[in-house]
Amino acid sequence: MIGISKLYCGTVEPSDALRYGRKSGEMPSHLLQFSADKKPVVVWNVTRRCNLRCIHCYAHAKDKEFENELTLEEGKQLLDDLSEFGCPVVLFSGGEPLMHPHLIELTSYAVEKGMRAVISTNGTLITREIARDLKAIGLSYVGISLDGMEEIHDRFRGFKGAFKGALEGVENAQNEGIKVGLRFTINRINYREIPAIFDLIEEREIPRACFYHLVYAGRGSKLMKEDLNHEETRKVVDLIIDRTAELHAKGKPKEILTVDNHADGPYVYLRLLKEDPRRAEEVLELLQMNEGNSSGRGIGCVSWDGEVHADQFWRHYSFGNVRERPFSEIWTDLSNPLMRKLKEKKKYVKGRCSECKWLDICAGNFRVRAEAATGDLWAPDPACYLTDQEIGLG
Repeated sequence: MIGISKLYCGTVEPSDALRYGRKSGEMPSHLLQFSADKKPVVVWNVTRRCNLRCIHCYAHAKDKEFENELTLEEGKQLLDDLSEFGCPVVLFSGGEPLMHPHLIELTSYAVEKGMRAVISTNGTLITREIARDLKAIGLSYVGISLDGMEEIHDRFRGFKGAFKGALEGVENAQNEGIKVGLRFTINRINYREIPAIFDLIEEREIPRACFYHLVYAGRGSKLMKEDLNHEETRKVVDLIIDRTAELHAKGKPKEILTVDNHADGPYVYLRLLKEDPRRAEEVLELLQMNEGNSSGRGIGCVSWDGEVHADQFWRHYSFGNVRERPFSEIWTDLSNPLMRKLKEKKKYVKGRCSECKWLDICAGNFRVRAEAATGDLWAPDPACYLTDQEIGLG
């Protein structure tokens, strides 16, 4: 996760993170990526059921009941363990988490246990009543997926009316005073919609937007051929930077992030090195604190059936099940060779990644994407768009 507004627009400085001793349990949410202990943010896919049919769904979600989902009591036991382990955030996802019959009770329980509760949703089920309930329990944030304007979004989501439903969900959440952000997955089908997304967050006063680079997992594996090439990716990242800076200059700052491609960090630094060298040095310090991709370390995933994964895209490999062992025990068990290597993945990456001068601030980028594209999880990430010269090989 690369905070474009934090880095490029200077809304965060290294001293902000150092003020809290870089301890995740004491840091506000917007600084968590700079923590030193990297206590995991846990994505909990509480259900596989979903009311939409998104073409890039990593969970292969469907609108039907699935067997073997964690019970309410098992879910609370999981949250007890995550709280005791020091996990700062639980992100409730799916499928569509609002289709889970006990979502309100579970998110409320997470808050009671001292964790930040966040929901990742398609937004179509956020009625006025649901929004009031979410506000009442102290929900920190709701991220609503929007992959373009109406025609493109409805096509992406496999459901006519998904766009209007998502915007109604945004409005209902905002009316209750819940912080809302948009989530956009970049690919060749929709990348021309990005300017319209910026227009939308300005017009509707939406404070946050996350732009996700495509990961080849689940139904998203079929979109591999729709991923942007390197030159297109550079142009998109420049566009995101430029539009973020424009809003900042207009006195309408937004929190803008890119996700799932840590090449964005060095790219922002290299651009600032030409434009504002003093700020560039501060950005480099923040990127060193961020440490790059954190799958298996600073981010983890628990599936609807209790299986534990390195992140929400890595469902083909489980480290264990929380029905048999607590998450905290599974997460710290270095007898598992993959878990051990993910804790220090920089030692194991191959090819240009192993020789890259940005390895310490990228950590080899996204391993699951490298595996999907090459069959070797330690191979270079094919989505890295930095040139050999930019990474110190040319």
